[in-house]
Amino acid sequence: MIINNDFKVIPREARNFEHGEGNYYAVLVGSAIIWQAFFLGAIGVIFCASSLLSGILIAVLLPITEVLAVYFYKEKFQAEKGVSLLLSLWGFVSYFYGEIKHARKMKKRNSDTEIEVPQYS
Repeated sequence: MIINNDFKVIPREARNFEHGEGNYYAVLVGSAIIWQAFFLGAIGVIFCASSLLSGILIAVLLPITEVLAVYFYKEKFQAEKGVSLLLSLWGFVSYFYGEIKHARKMKKRNSDTEIEVPQYS
């Protein structure tokens, strides 16, 4: 935007916005705040869990954003959006299924290796 001087176009877009100039700037600032919170949350997931989980959550949220755009902005739901939604949900479910399976395996392994210590009275 800096190189192409796109910042100069913002006032013109605001004047042509059908819901009013003030609402245009409110949407612009609100979008910036939401995106900052999203990326801060993604960094928090990386810090607290793993970058893999963060990537999976981001991969799931992208098609959900497209579905919400279809609902709120009345966009067409095309085949690409359907395939994107299906593949990301498949990956999301596969990841959590693998995590549950791994946790059960570790729980079983830990219970098998526990040794009872005889108690002497």
